[in-house]
Amino acid sequence: AAAAGGALLFAAYHSLFNVEGGKRAIVFNRVIGVKEQVYGEGTHIILPWVERPVIYDVRSRPNIITSTSGTKDLQMVNISLRVLTRPVPDRLPQIYRTLGTDYAERVLPSIIQETLKSVIAQYNASQLLTMREVVSRDIRRILTTRALGFNIALDDVSITSLTFGKEYTNAVEAKQVAQQESERARFVVERALQEKKQAIIRAEGEAQSAKLIGEAMSSNPAFLSLRRIEAARDVAGTIARSSNRVFLNAESLLLSLEQKDLAGKK
Repeated sequence: AAAAGGALLFAAYHSLFNVEGGKRAIVFNRVIGVKEQVYGEGTHIILPWVERPVIYDVRSRPNIITSTSGTKDLQMVNISLRVLTRPVPDRLPQIYRTLGTDYAERVLPSIIQETLKSVIAQYNASQLLTMREVVSRDIRRILTTRALGFNIALDDVSITSLTFGKEYTNAVEAKQVAQQESERARFVVERALQEKKQAIIRAEGEAQSAKLIGEAMSSNPAFLSLRRIEAARDVAGTIARSSNRVFLNAESLLLSLEQKDLAGKK
């Protein structure tokens, strides 16, 4: 009786299995194979020794794949892709029959590598930098279709790293240096042209000023007297602000210019 009771308890214990949150289960029957029913969260009953549960995690899991691909202009690029994948719950029996429980390791590396190479080959190296969002969308569109063929759903696809070969990197740096030198040379030329224009304008202004002064002196003798008074006032103002005492005669203050001018006319 004790043995029968123990066997009954053992059978009862193995006839139950639990499915935790975020997981699904299928049941393999030794007689008929994989059942089509998918078991949700909770406790379920199976036939002990005849059936066994297979648990799948149906939450999104990150997968990071790195690939080296060639661009349209024959540049080598190293790209890392992060994808969030999960099995399609309703298709778990088919996934178990064809791929087993390690479906992600069997499928994702190959289809991601192939997708990356096919998409990267459609763009030039410079376009991968300027059109990164477009490239990411193309990868996601193709990869989503390929993964669904294996009953795998993609929730997100993002490019995490994008680096180029040493030769291309050196070429880009050399191009940037050349552009900076070109901009600097153009700035120097423009500044020289502006300085030349300023010198021409200043010279024309001085020539025009000299011409006007000459015409004023020839037509109006009082103009020279006015300039003499202004010069004397400037000299006197400078001396007045000085802390030293200075005695100047009319010659030093330019007050005798008019007399000299008149004497010259006589």
